[in-house]
Amino acid sequence: MCTHTPKCPTADSPDRETGHVVAAHPEQGWSLLCNGVLLFDDTGELLPDGRAVAPHRPAPALALV
Repeated sequence: MCTHTPKCPTADSPDRETGHVVAAHPEQGWSLLCNGVLLFDDTGELLPDGRAVAPHRPAPALALV
């Protein structure tokens, strides 16, 4: 699906989120990447084969007082 040079990472790559955005719908909270990954604002993902990746935001740092 990707026609960029160099090619974007595949949907199975650990860095799949770095693919180019081909359709953005911020009002709905998602973007379609050129590798077929649906990337959601909560950092969850839907892969082209139907697998879901749970949101994986880093935990906030605890303030030491």
